[in-house]
Amino acid sequence: MDIVLNEVETRVLGSLIEKDITTPDYYPLSLNALVNACNQKNNRDPVMQLDEDAVRHALDTLQEKRLAGPTSSADSRVTKYEHRVQEVFNFTRGETAILCVLLLRGPQTPGELRGRTERMHRFEDLTEVQSTLQRLMQREPPLAKILPRQPGTKESRYMHLLSGDTEDASMARAPSPALVSSASADAGRLTRLENELADLRNDVTDLKQQLASFRKQFE
Repeated sequence: MDIVLNEVETRVLGSLIEKDITTPDYYPLSLNALVNACNQKNNRDPVMQLDEDAVRHALDTLQEKRLAGPTSSADSRVTKYEHRVQEVFNFTRGETAILCVLLLRGPQTPGELRGRTERMHRFEDLTEVQSTLQRLMQREPPLAKILPRQPGTKESRYMHLLSGDTEDASMARAPSPALVSSASADAGRLTRLENELADLRNDVTDLKQQLASFRKQFE
């Protein structure tokens, strides 16, 4: 299967997968909800400002690739959209979570992936994360690869291959060795705090959506 996604398709697909797992009560997504999901400031790298036309075009091309499209349900007057990754790849829950976070945030270490997939799938330890990455790498064609370890860093990063083998672009986005902290405990603590803050923001967003839905029942 020859699938190469552009940057917008990658963001749209990752956002659909994320919302399917983390907010199932509000999934599938309307076009407006999907645009908002794509443009979130938390759990996204890089942060984007996509408009409806860009997202709609990405949905059209993802449908051609059988990875997403409108739902067939007639329950809503508004067209809603869903991903079809499971139909194409038959992933485990762990594989889906790993791929989703790689789509949304680019190359990451196993430690980062374990923390950032917590809301979608709980990995018991880093060994389980690495074995899941290995399964993605052993697919035919491969869906992930390991990147060369950057100077001054302890862990190698992994990237998805649904956008092709764009290692050069990924390396260009890697932190400069001059900016890499000398393995201080403060850096690790800051990362954990950032992850916890992102989770709290997600929880607040979910609560707001649930409150809005509750209010509509009385309008």
